Amino acid sequence: MMEHYQIVIIGGGTAGITVAAQLMRKDKSLKIAIIEPSEKHYYQPAWTLVGAGTFDFKDTEREEADYIPKGVTWIKDKASTIDPKSNKVGTENSGDVGYDYLVVAPGLVMRPDLLPGLPEAMEKGIVCSNYTDPEHTWETLKNFKGGNAVFTQPTTPIKCGGAPQKIMYLAEDYFRKEGIRDKVNVIFATPGTVIFGVPDFARTLNKIIHDRDIIFKPFYAPVRIDVENQDIYFQYSKPGESNCTVMEGNIIGEELTGATEIKIHFDMLHLAPPQAAPQFIQDSEISIQEGPGKGWVDVDIHTLQHKRFPNVFSLGDVAHLPTAKTGAAIRKQAPVLVENLLKLMKTHQVGHESYEGYSSCPLVTGYGKMVLAEFKYDNVRDSDPLISKFVDTSKEQYSMWLLKKYGLPFMYWNLMLRGKA
Repeated sequence: MMEHYQIVIIGGGTAGITVAAQLMRKDKSLKIAIIEPSEKHYYQPAWTLVGAGTFDFKDTEREEADYIPKGVTWIKDKASTIDPKSNKVGTENSGDVGYDYLVVAPGLVMRPDLLPGLPEAMEKGIVCSNYTDPEHTWETLKNFKGGNAVFTQPTTPIKCGGAPQKIMYLAEDYFRKEGIRDKVNVIFATPGTVIFGVPDFARTLNKIIHDRDIIFKPFYAPVRIDVENQDIYFQYSKPGESNCTVMEGNIIGEELTGATEIKIHFDMLHLAPPQAAPQFIQDSEISIQEGPGKGWVDVDIHTLQHKRFPNVFSLGDVAHLPTAKTGAAIRKQAPVLVENLLKLMKTHQVGHESYEGYSSCPLVTGYGKMVLAEFKYDNVRDSDPLISKFVDTSKEQYSMWLLKKYGLPFMYWNLMLRGKA
């Protein structure tokens, strides 16, 4: 006989655990199951610091079992299908699981295969990524002697859009500390149009880039990696530009290899791999079937309720929301989802709680320095009223560095995952 629960949560990461913990705090009698295959739970925001040698990787890892809320059933398995018409989730080994209400929060998956040459480059260790192996990034930094240090990111949505530049600032600071900065070209190449979407924070970051002699290349979309020669190719994607010019004898040795294709040799390359929704999400009817959000879960951006299946909700990285995919976003999404779901269960009407798109990006700009970028939908600045009373979070602050290194991990493990924050 098929197992059946009032609420099934797919995913035991930040979003799934936070929602489960908050639901149990509101009503201990709820019959909830979490479908999650991993035995370990990671605090990924600290991986930026691991990659720069200032945080121990083992301190980012805990046992998943210690964070499944009491009273919640843990189905230690992978979700493999979702059938929203029959109200059931298929799993790889445990059969089908039925639900009255479904919360979809499996996170996203790394897809290095979407960038030709990247899987081989990662296998050989000539590319590093805090997204997959921050300890390798730290080893790469320590062994680097000079040349082109290229930092880039893909055209796909990614977790924490600021992370690719955080490690770039830290690496640049590290090269100064090691006395090799004059032998290094620090290059930040991004498909984006600006260094940061929110003007207040962009002003600060543009000044940092200028003052620290960082080479900023907007409209650079990585298209492939030549592993043998350690070259990365970019498509110059500025709208209306059918060709681009690269000056001969330029400092970083850029070469034009097509009308809008540019080759840069790298001596060190850090990147965020392309990322996507898990395949079972893309294959399910709950995902957007066509258009810009194809493959991501089709939810109302304020209530987090599914647009076509009212008993389905989603939050976190897999939800199609026009804001950054961060743990900070989940902290504001979870209470909205919980209130709206409980109201729906009691009254058959979704609640009126509204998520306004809050996300934050703790932009580490060097050892002991951080800008706390907080914003909501439409790239509107949205600072925490308490913090902004005491500090200007759009400027580099030592206090914000302490928050990143000590305050946020404490809050994550002890408050957020316990349903208290």
